[in-house]
Amino acid sequence: CFFSKHLAGLDYLRLGKTLKDLGFPAVDLTVRPQGHVLPERAAEDLPRAVRTLREQGVEVPMITTGLLAATEPAARPILSTAGKLNVPFFKPGYYRYGDLKAVEQRVREAREQLRGLVELARQFRIQAGFHNHSGAYVGAAMWDAWEVVRDLDPQWAGFYFDPGHAVAEGGSGGWNIGFHLLAPRMRMLAAKDFYWEKAGGKWRMKWCPLGEGMVPWPTVFQQLAAAGFRGPISLHL
Repeated sequence: CFFSKHLAGLDYLRLGKTLKDLGFPAVDLTVRPQGHVLPERAAEDLPRAVRTLREQGVEVPMITTGLLAATEPAARPILSTAGKLNVPFFKPGYYRYGDLKAVEQRVREAREQLRGLVELARQFRIQAGFHNHSGAYVGAAMWDAWEVVRDLDPQWAGFYFDPGHAVAEGGSGGWNIGFHLLAPRMRMLAAKDFYWEKAGGKWRMKWCPLGEGMVPWPTVFQQLAAAGFRGPISLHL
């Protein structure tokens, strides 16, 4: 898949034609604020988006949302509509830590919020993929992602593994430990690469083409194959 965030200026028809011309058979479609489909218009616009993309020969195996809880007004319209359209996977939003003096409490809160969201998604037969993102997010360290998801129904709650953010947080070995911890529940994969760059006296992640950065992609793909991974791969470039 190609992550539609990076083609935000294109309407559904131009998005489909562009991806088809580029050789992508599928899209990871943004259904979130400032996305290709706005959450409050999911019931009306998501069917139109998916229909238009499929007419161009581009499938929609996953959507990226900002959903954090089943109680959000947009949660049911997004998940029910996606389920009716046979979209098999969705990415929830990000749970932030805030006060790092209450890490365990925040992990418990995130687990309960995600539990409700997964239960709603189960009704519409769409699987959640919890995404690990570097920074002050629940899931950045990956052990905390496991704590959030481990007791949820494995048929409907899995992981959206991001080796780029995993290497940023896990260095030479932490990402690999996290990979093996999460491997049985991996449902989607984010493909991106980076290296650390110092600019203005501060280190930052510099995104780059796959294979030119710090992510050991040959090892990642070998381990994915060994784990039997069969989910969508979303290219973030």
